Amino acid sequence: MENPFKQINKPLKEVPPELKAKVMHDIAMAKLFMELAELFSYNIGHIIDSVTSKRKK
Repeated sequence: MENPFKQINKPLKEVPPELKAKVMHDIAMAKLFMELAELFSYNIGHIIDSVTSKRKK
């Protein structure tokens, strides 16, 4: 079995363009889903801060 840590110092190999495009598309979709989830969810930290600051007044 070859030591995988010996490959760290070797130069990186070029990725095929279609694979790179698919990965970038998948990352963009994940980012979109995260932004949509944030848009439709409550920011609990902000709600707690606003409630406690209103109670102190």
